[in-house]
Amino acid sequence: MKTKYIIILVGIAIVGLIVYKLASNKKKLDEKNKPVQVTSVRIPVKAAPAKEQLQEINIMKTGSLAPFKEAKALAVTGGNLLQVRFELGDRVSKGQVLAVTDNQSARLDLQKAESNAAKLRNDLNTYTELLQGKAATQEKVNDIRQNYMDAVTQVNLSRKNLADAAIKAPTSGIISSKPVEQGVFVNAGSEVATIVDLSRAKVQVYLTEAEVYKVEQGQKVKITTEVYPGKVFAGTVSFISPQADATHNYLVEILVYNTQRAILRSGTFVYADFSKKTRQQVLVIPREALTESIKDAAVYVIQNGTVKRRTIQTGAEMGTMVQVTSGLSAGEQVVTSGQINLKDGTQVSISN
Repeated sequence: MKTKYIIILVGIAIVGLIVYKLASNKKKLDEKNKPVQVTSVRIPVKAAPAKEQLQEINIMKTGSLAPFKEAKALAVTGGNLLQVRFELGDRVSKGQVLAVTDNQSARLDLQKAESNAAKLRNDLNTYTELLQGKAATQEKVNDIRQNYMDAVTQVNLSRKNLADAAIKAPTSGIISSKPVEQGVFVNAGSEVATIVDLSRAKVQVYLTEAEVYKVEQGQKVKITTEVYPGKVFAGTVSFISPQADATHNYLVEILVYNTQRAILRSGTFVYADFSKKTRQQVLVIPREALTESIKDAAVYVIQNGTVKRRTIQTGAEMGTMVQVTSGLSAGEQVVTSGQINLKDGTQVSISN
């Protein structure tokens, strides 16, 4: 009987132990499955407001200098060069005689033409008097008058041929090329000298489509070059090409007045600064606020401590700032540093 009670007690103890174990395990499972209390974490970022400022146009281009005018002195008639009156680098004036070709043949032709014209003039006077005395016919007088007029024309032509023996400078400037020497034979049309006018010079640059519409005829441009450090030459936009080239760039020419103390020579590389301020107010943000390129611009806007990614449209770059044409309003805060850790809805704190 005693043994039976012992077995019953042992069974009760085992059942109690199992119930205790199950209850303990359930408690552990309940604690494990209990929702974890999440502490709110704010990402530190730097931010700046979108703000309005006067628009600045910043365009700096490199270009090459070309002479305002370049002309070639050409021989009008063929012959040996009897005289060459210039050297490389000489300054010459328009109309100045640079060289003279052999004009002996032209002088002989002129003498012959003048002699023939003088004879015909005397004949015309004689036959005109005879006509008045009815000793000659009107037809004879008319023929002699026509011959005399032809002779005068020949005299003028001979004088021109003689004058053409003197080769003159077609423009004022500096001799930059001397392909001939005294005594050589030149054909009609041969180059005797090249003259460049550097009293004024042209700077030629190419602007993109976006840039060319910000430049206007007559606009002042600052010209600088490494040849004269710290010196600024005043330039004026004199030409804007109405048509783009194959690369969709537009040729722009800037007229620069040279000075005797600091002359700019043809072919010199220069910097053309088109920068200017306008009266137009534009919305700008720091360049580093963009999460993508200028072409696919987007920013993170801070609203009530959280951020939202927003696509925007951008305009011109203005130094470290970039113009916003749509997608933002003045005063809105945009993240300028720390974007890599952000996504829509991320909570942030603004740090200095």
